[in-house]
Amino acid sequence: MRHDKLERELNLLLMLTENTHYTAQDICESLNLSRRNLYYYLEFFRQAGFHVEHKRPFYRIRKDSPFFRKLDEIVHFTEDEAITLRQILDQTGDDSVQVQRIKKKLDCLYDLHILDSVELKTQLAHNVTTFYEAIKQRRVVRLVGYSSPHSNTVSDRVVEPFLLMNGNREVRCFELSSKMNKTFKLSRMQDVELLDLTWENEREHREMHTDIFMFSGERQWLVTLLMGRLATSVLREEYPRAERFIEQQDECHWRAALPVCSFLGVGRFVLGLFEDVEVEGCDEFKTYLKDKINKLNNKV
Repeated sequence: MRHDKLERELNLLLMLTENTHYTAQDICESLNLSRRNLYYYLEFFRQAGFHVEHKRPFYRIRKDSPFFRKLDEIVHFTEDEAITLRQILDQTGDDSVQVQRIKKKLDCLYDLHILDSVELKTQLAHNVTTFYEAIKQRRVVRLVGYSSPHSNTVSDRVVEPFLLMNGNREVRCFELSSKMNKTFKLSRMQDVELLDLTWENEREHREMHTDIFMFSGERQWLVTLLMGRLATSVLREEYPRAERFIEQQDECHWRAALPVCSFLGVGRFVLGLFEDVEVEGCDEFKTYLKDKINKLNNKV
């Protein structure tokens, strides 16, 4: 029935406009779609005027699509007002269900996930707002008077900002002069100027990830572990952020597919509970463990 097809199209549209990123496989499994039908729908959305974005391996529909611009016209809050509301809600410390719902609605309507969903410091509001606009519009900015403790200099930097991090205290950028991705602290900037230049190096942008073991890096590996009850309990208690990666397999076993930036943290976890953990996936991690075990054997 056409009604069923329309419902599937609307559900796909909702998935692609959520702030969570989905791969093609995620979408197909969630909506019971074939890859062929998914690509057909994506092309249909493009022809209908939606800006379908594919930042490998994720798909989403950008909020600057004409449809969403028309929708914005009937929403009474400007983006500046929405940011202010989000700041106020964060600063109240109220974690009630009603406040969480309001935050979620603001995040979805205005792309406020860019702000990292944490309290903004008043003295940094201008810088954060400028970065927010630059990221949304894919614009270049000048960091005015950036103080670098490494080089012991104060200088201007021209960058392509693409991710606000750590409670909006840091911003991930591609620096044009060095052709490198760098993380800058907002507290070290005298000012931020939005330039009339658009990104030209988006393919070179690399996010800085932080895994559940608090190791950071541009690259991630997916380590899959099959764990018993003890290891699962330890992982949940010591690393609460792991919960969303854990799935129960049977009465006594749980599987965790963990994206990690370093093998140090997950390695310590596995070696400390080796009798209750089986490494199912990631050949590089298996090689790392074998090397660690050989070194331990040579010491004892």
